[in-house]
Amino acid sequence: MYIDSHTHMISRTTDDYERMAAAGVVACIEPAFWLGQPRTHVGTYIDYLSMICGFERFRAGQFGLRHYCTVGLNSKEANNEELAEAVMEILPRFALKEGVVAIGEIGYDEQTDLEDKYFRLQIELAKELDLPVMVHTPHRDKKRGTTRSMDVVEEHGLAPSRVVIDHNNEETVREVLDRGFWAAFSIYPFTKMGNERMVEIVRAYGAERIFCDSACDWGISDPLAVPKTAELMRRGGIPETQIRKVTYENPLAAYGQSGQINEADWLDPPPIDQRTLYMGNSILRGGQEPRIADRAPRSDELRIR
Repeated sequence: MYIDSHTHMISRTTDDYERMAAAGVVACIEPAFWLGQPRTHVGTYIDYLSMICGFERFRAGQFGLRHYCTVGLNSKEANNEELAEAVMEILPRFALKEGVVAIGEIGYDEQTDLEDKYFRLQIELAKELDLPVMVHTPHRDKKRGTTRSMDVVEEHGLAPSRVVIDHNNEETVREVLDRGFWAAFSIYPFTKMGNERMVEIVRAYGAERIFCDSACDWGISDPLAVPKTAELMRRGGIPETQIRKVTYENPLAAYGQSGQINEADWLDPPPIDQRTLYMGNSILRGGQEPRIADRAPRSDELRIR
């Protein structure tokens, strides 16, 4: 069993859900993020958060995955102060919804004053609501931005054990672990952190407080990155106990602190019944045969339409 703790499934197709379930992914976490084009009005944020807290949760269940999410104002859009203020007003009502496991992705992009302001405000919101935090580390000047992110968390008195620092690489991992934070790694094809590099990270640092995710989104990315990395670890001689920690136990422990994600959710799941509707709507299209089953399909049963 695998947990993919960072997936932007709103950007993916139902085929991806089927393939993930067949490969052993039992749960995924969808962080609120930038859509590739800046949002200009709080109403679009409301619709987006409603989607990842609602329909996306339903859609995943129709293919045998349990879906969770994190909510937050991302660092890019924190630079639009009017939008940011409005988003901060509506965030608490979404943060309290079922299946929300953290405040995130939050943190820095260009490391501006406005990014800093809203990062701090969202840390305080997480403290108020007793939720973990998912930190997005910047793509540029990553090491300085990662250190600064952890400094800010500590200034606000939030325990490192409540915070996942995501998008790590070889340059950042040692400090993240030394300071007691969770270190997550996004496995992207061609960039950020590849499968082979992840194997060497685990070989060098072990599995304590480390986990990997796919961060699959609208760009070049792979929703099967977690099971593929697990298999590469096996071939590389990484002990099965460490593989299980990195791909299952650690994300469950980190986000389980929210009280919103539990093993029983997928060990004793509701049956799949694609006749079910969400707000009157089906995931099927005309003439498609609904799947009715007590489990997700295995890879040898999978039929991609």
